[in-house]
Amino acid sequence: MDNAGRAGLDRRMTERRDAIIVGGGLIGPATALALAEAGLRTTLIDALPVEVRGDADFDGRAYNVSLASRRFLEVVGVWPEVAGEAQPVARIRIEDARPGEREAPGLLHFDHAELDEGPASQILEDRFLRRALLTATLAHPRIETRAPLDIVETRETPGGAEATTADGETLRAAALIACDGRESPIARRAGIRRLRWGYDQDGMVCAVEHARDHEGVARQRFLPGGPFAVLPLPGRRCSLVWTERRAEAERIAALDDAAYLREVERRMGGALGALRLVGRRWRYPLGFSLAEEWVRPRLALVGDAAHSVHPIAGQGLNLGLRDAAALAEVLGEARRRGEDVGALDVLERYQRWRRFDATSLALGMDGLNRLMSNDVGPLRALRDAGMGLVERLPGAKRAFMRIAAGAEGDAPRMLRGERV
Repeated sequence: MDNAGRAGLDRRMTERRDAIIVGGGLIGPATALALAEAGLRTTLIDALPVEVRGDADFDGRAYNVSLASRRFLEVVGVWPEVAGEAQPVARIRIEDARPGEREAPGLLHFDHAELDEGPASQILEDRFLRRALLTATLAHPRIETRAPLDIVETRETPGGAEATTADGETLRAAALIACDGRESPIARRAGIRRLRWGYDQDGMVCAVEHARDHEGVARQRFLPGGPFAVLPLPGRRCSLVWTERRAEAERIAALDDAAYLREVERRMGGALGALRLVGRRWRYPLGFSLAEEWVRPRLALVGDAAHSVHPIAGQGLNLGLRDAAALAEVLGEARRRGEDVGALDVLERYQRWRRFDATSLALGMDGLNRLMSNDVGPLRALRDAGMGLVERLPGAKRAFMRIAAGAEGDAPRMLRGERV
């Protein structure tokens, strides 16, 4: 390395940023962009190379982007890059069904035309959102991206936080932000305990092409093994996110594509006609995980590092973006007042704002999964009656839609489409 290179490395070792963000999936870059919008300078760390994160291949994964999350992405400048790839959800149909049933009665219907603000949600493929977030962070003057890079040690120091990389470099900032997933090594090193349990269920993800037009309808079929979500994508394609008991999931995952597709067809109900698998097949264990503390001096947890929820309502991404927006608003206001953005009393404002909301939703999704993932006659009758009651109450349906859209409650400004 020449002298200029050594000087540059020395500056990186000594320069203090406002925040170091660890985790380069979706929530890490989103948090970096939110903090940059609030005027903070960050270093974004990811263990994966940029080329891997920017892979353009279709792999079947997609996300339910709520109205509030869309506004967040608009504020940070990402939505215009992906809007043309998103599929607005026109209606949601909820069914109580069993595998092999061709048609099941629709117990509950949501029509997003009832919302004045437009569709409550849109379905967006992982590859488009991930690449747009990556591009935006690489281009932003307040964000330094370091990848591939592993963090092996973190510590609080007088007036700041430090992170040591695998090659011995020391990074310094006022605060450390953990966006490193539900097993969060950063939180574990800090001694933060978690409330957790498993579901003996696996999540299954794939995508299909189909003969009939989905007409923008998302379907949630509650089957004995767990919920089976059909998420419409542009064209005659859908992303499937479904839950199975672990033993059954292992059996299905071991099948070849033809046999796997037959299992999908048994659960789809035939509404979209002939199917063809496209993209990859995914399987991952499901569980509940909630950090007992979201902040420590110089440390804040965001997204799955703070809370990992069941995918039954597709709210994981939306919760993470809500965290990012709240943290940016808190730290941005503290910075404008001349406060230390990594001080515990500042970070505790973020925790107070977000913890109750996220915990309530996580526990609610846990209870809903337990209620819906069975074939017990009395429970089926009870849940069908409950959904039927909501169906007959337009006011209740509209309230549910607004909550799912993120249009209710004490939302951060970015989720209202406002700058911070």
